[in-house]
Amino acid sequence: MTERDMQKAALRGEPSYVWRDGQQRRLEMIVRFAGERIHGHILENGCGVGMYVEKLSALGADVIGLEYDFERARDAKVNSDKIINAAGESIPLPSSTLRQAQGGDFDLILSHEVIEHVQDDRSAIAEMIRVLRTGGRAVIFCPNRGYPFETHGIFWKGKYYFGNKLFVNYLPRVLRDKLAPHVRVYSRRDLQKLFDGLPVKFIERTIIFGAYDNIIARFGVFGKFLRAVLQFLEATPLKIFGLSHFWVVEKV
Repeated sequence: MTERDMQKAALRGEPSYVWRDGQQRRLEMIVRFAGERIHGHILENGCGVGMYVEKLSALGADVIGLEYDFERARDAKVNSDKIINAAGESIPLPSSTLRQAQGGDFDLILSHEVIEHVQDDRSAIAEMIRVLRTGGRAVIFCPNRGYPFETHGIFWKGKYYFGNKLFVNYLPRVLRDKLAPHVRVYSRRDLQKLFDGLPVKFIERTIIFGAYDNIIARFGVFGKFLRAVLQFLEATPLKIFGLSHFWVVEKV
């Protein structure tokens, strides 16, 4: 990875380039909570190179991808002509493009590990709710502060160190944010504040572990055992140590 690529990874995260078990599991979660909306009008807010756009389109949805990074938006356009290069804090779509009586256009919005990277996460959430139709749902994945590793790397003495860093997220917020000023991490309370005052009801608010595909690729059976154990913990109070928040909200 070049220095330029490292800086982009630090500021904007790394999108999915290869479709593996982890992405498939999350797609199945999205489909389950979308219900009939999965065949409707969908926006992926922060689509990276367009892998979820491609998979959702294959299910019969009409999908628009929004991506801030120009190079990634260009790559996403290889498989879709419905990619918009813009910031999530100011979605360049009116509140009511097709369904004026219902207050918005989209049946479903996906935000997959994106809001932690935007300039203004509160504005990004408000924009998603603005362009949802009444009864539409937003599905949001974002980093959990309770996870023992900071997965986006850290800055130390002016240099960026890529990769998982143990216990960074357990530091007091002021120290944690000095080491990782490029990315946010959320407690349940942090996330709740982003929705305060918005016209939504909460359909699901939980925490999930990852699929650990890299560990499985390296260690085989042990990796699969580790994944099974950790995903089992999602049904217990120990889910507070999970990788990501998984929230589903519905516009009312």
